[in-house]
Amino acid sequence: MFSIFSGNFIDLANSGFYDGIHFHRVIPQFMCQFGCPYAKDPNSRKSGTGGPNPNTRFLGCDGKQYTRTQDGGIPDEVGQPHQRISNEPGTLSMANTGQPQSGGSQFFINVAHNSFLDWFDRSSPSAHPVFGRVAGNDLVLLKKISEVRTRDDNPVQPIKMISIRVQ
Repeated sequence: MFSIFSGNFIDLANSGFYDGIHFHRVIPQFMCQFGCPYAKDPNSRKSGTGGPNPNTRFLGCDGKQYTRTQDGGIPDEVGQPHQRISNEPGTLSMANTGQPQSGGSQFFINVAHNSFLDWFDRSSPSAHPVFGRVAGNDLVLLKKISEVRTRDDNPVQPIKMISIRVQ
């Protein structure tokens, strides 16, 4: 169960984009990363490099229409300047290259308080806007996922998302 305020995520989830994708990066005491379409194959060497279809449109939570870039990137969804939501355990945060509009479909779920990744923290160049939060008992599941055995940060035993929908 998630609390969500990202039009991009809602669009991708409800279109079935995330169905059948595996977690491709899990780092204990840090985060679990998900959302690369190449990770439908848990052994793909391209896992972690893909994003949504380029030049497609989605409705933002602000009611405006947005178009993904040629690389599938989206505007950084940091909310209003006064909304400083930190990368605390259980929060969903947009994975990106550190460049503006480089987020797309990949996100990570924080397992620790990673405040150095906050878009408003200037201690590092990383800026990862939080756009959701894991709710209830799903934090227990997240902790279990974060502790699986990995090889090069990839779970040895694949962890597959059956489906995600936002209502």
